[in-house]
Amino acid sequence: MLALYGHPFSSYTWKGLIPLYATGAEFEFREVGPDNPDHSDFVAQSHPAGKFPVLVDGNATVIEATAIVEHLALKYPGSSLIPADPAEAATARMLDRVFDNYVMGSAQLVVNAYLADMQAPDPAQIETGKQGLRRAYRWLERWLERNAMPAHVSLVTCAAAPSLFYADWVEPIPAEAPRLAAFRAELLALPEVSRCVEDARPFRPWFPPGAPDRD
Repeated sequence: MLALYGHPFSSYTWKGLIPLYATGAEFEFREVGPDNPDHSDFVAQSHPAGKFPVLVDGNATVIEATAIVEHLALKYPGSSLIPADPAEAATARMLDRVFDNYVMGSAQLVVNAYLADMQAPDPAQIETGKQGLRRAYRWLERWLERNAMPAHVSLVTCAAAPSLFYADWVEPIPAEAPRLAAFRAELLALPEVSRCVEDARPFRPWFPPGAPDRD
């Protein structure tokens, strides 16, 4: 039996849940939080920084969301998680890093500013995060003009869906990036992603900058 440790509102937990849903794997979700100290202790012992998600597969413990997707791609070779073509696989891994580092990473800067001081978040940090998002949006829009995304559900889907979902809350995708906005909408319509969105809905008041009344 597989077990995934994480939290329903966590973007990187979504990244681990989406491939589990896509493969139809039987697994147990073990929510990390004050109500489940054993789960929190396990994550603290399993990850060098005490972060989730953490996947347990028999005797194997897999940390880091990208590695979890890669592990599931090997466990379920008939899935589309990692493209079979080596060049397409390299592109998927490249885009995975773009979405994690420059979309989610930039959005996290803004969230962290509010977590540090809800009443007076650092405006310079907020602007740095939003500038990073605008730059990433422009790059992705240009990339989409010339390229097609891998078929769903792939490593790209697993990284792009949660990062674009939350990033658009922090800094809305501009009108000048219609392809990227359409891609986000397409991702949110996928059953695997929609399930994550709905399961996370009760936690929206937790979003530090304030969750918009949409999605």
